[in-house]
Amino acid sequence: MKLVFAGTPEVAVPSLRALIDSDHEVAAVVTRPDARSGRGRKVSASPVAELAESEGIEVLKPAKAGDPGFLERLREIAPDCCPVVAYGALLPQSALDIPEHGWVNLHFSLLPAWRGAAPVQHALLHGDDVTGASTFRIVKELDAGPVFGTLAETVRPTDTSGELLGRLAESGAGLLLRTIDGIASGELSPVPQPEADVSYASKLTPLDAELDFTTPAQRVDRVARACTPAPGAWTTFRGTRLKVGPVRPITDADRPELEPGRLHVDKKRVLVGTSTHPVELGTVQPQGKKAMAAVDWARGTRPTEDDLLGR
Repeated sequence: MKLVFAGTPEVAVPSLRALIDSDHEVAAVVTRPDARSGRGRKVSASPVAELAESEGIEVLKPAKAGDPGFLERLREIAPDCCPVVAYGALLPQSALDIPEHGWVNLHFSLLPAWRGAAPVQHALLHGDDVTGASTFRIVKELDAGPVFGTLAETVRPTDTSGELLGRLAESGAGLLLRTIDGIASGELSPVPQPEADVSYASKLTPLDAELDFTTPAQRVDRVARACTPAPGAWTTFRGTRLKVGPVRPITDADRPELEPGRLHVDKKRVLVGTSTHPVELGTVQPQGKKAMAAVDWARGTRPTEDDLLGR
């Protein structure tokens, strides 16, 4: 089939690569306009745009997917189908109606669970043992279209959202390609999603990423992993923000008893009290400084008995 691929971040690159290497024709790519990124805040193209340009594929960067010029160009290309991975903008009905086989989205959850912007983060935040990916035909309602196929992925105890999403991006690329193959051959038809068990995964904000050490260790662990790498888990120390990498719950029989937020420092580790058992800090990043091992941070700051994380 003739395809127009829509996607923007690095997580969409494996799918675009798989489609480029397939028997289908990727006639063009739709991505978000160039944006400032990185410490230097330089204007740069999206990872999807960079791959497409390196392959000599036309790149379309509409400010809105309903822009008349974009819609006109899409009609000129006349794609059979438009696969989508993390495009990052709403698609109006005027765009959805153009390809004969519609727009087919790769979504990183087992629909109808975790519809929305942050499915992987919410799977970790809520302690799901299994998650996955789904391909579905896009309709006006958020992530509610009929499903073509799914794959399951076991959530590992130490997974961060970045690690889990990375695995799903790779396995999901194969699922998306199999879906496009099935549509092309006429052997695959989508199945409506069940109306029960729908859940929503709103984008996590920095406010959601604040660690609350008055909650159980399991909750602190889940928030830290769900918010790594973005938006970045954090707490406060001596009145300033301290970014915190993933933590490790400590369940040893000889663990110290610590009140919530209380620090315990020894030669090899830094522990923090919660409402249940302590957690071990991995890496931390004080404001204006680089990330460092928690032990090195504690060696420099020398926490006292008056210091509590979270205040």
